[in-house]
Amino acid sequence: MTAGEAHSRVLRLAHVDDHETVQVGLASLLSTVENLRLVVSARTVAEVVPHLPHVDLVILDLRLSDGSSIADNLAALHAHGVRVLAFTGADNPADLRAASRAGVLGIVRKSEPREIVIDAIQRAATGESIATTEWAAALDSDPHLASAGLSPKEREVLGLYAAGDKSTTVATRAGLSTGTVAEYVRRIRSKYAFAGRPAHTKIDLYKRAVEDGILPAPES
Repeated sequence: MTAGEAHSRVLRLAHVDDHETVQVGLASLLSTVENLRLVVSARTVAEVVPHLPHVDLVILDLRLSDGSSIADNLAALHAHGVRVLAFTGADNPADLRAASRAGVLGIVRKSEPREIVIDAIQRAATGESIATTEWAAALDSDPHLASAGLSPKEREVLGLYAAGDKSTTVATRAGLSTGTVAEYVRRIRSKYAFAGRPAHTKIDLYKRAVEDGILPAPES
């Protein structure tokens, strides 16, 4: 999907936050954007589950007062195949690391300017990873990232592929056939899965590449 298409079709959103003022504020902000439609606003993840078949993105506060954990909330949402963007005060590094490990598309501060919040929501709703400094800092400070043991050639292929190159371009730049590139990507995914850091999607591979210093962290 092109940037123009992402900003032209209606993107359907769910918002989970247990603070009414935040709910009202975000709803007001979203109402000013023509292609963003808030389907449901709720205090818990359980309340939005019935609406998930009609949602492109869940905007999730990381710390809810219902006793739920970040990992459990992300697992419940991902079980329905929905994308998740963390929208948080970002004041707890442990929360950011937990959200990163659980597979959020990005972490956006509630204090960011409206233009940044809207842009992040539009991009995340179409499946794009939102590389913010908060997300990069969470990865950089995570002490639990087990090594996948990639070979130098696997690291080269991952760096090219996760940066956005197509398989044919990766093959040319790495001096491989497209079939060999596909086998390298399969092997890379297997190694990350074995290390307890699954990378099912290209976005996941991008995150792993940033975590392991193969690709640069987002600039501030």
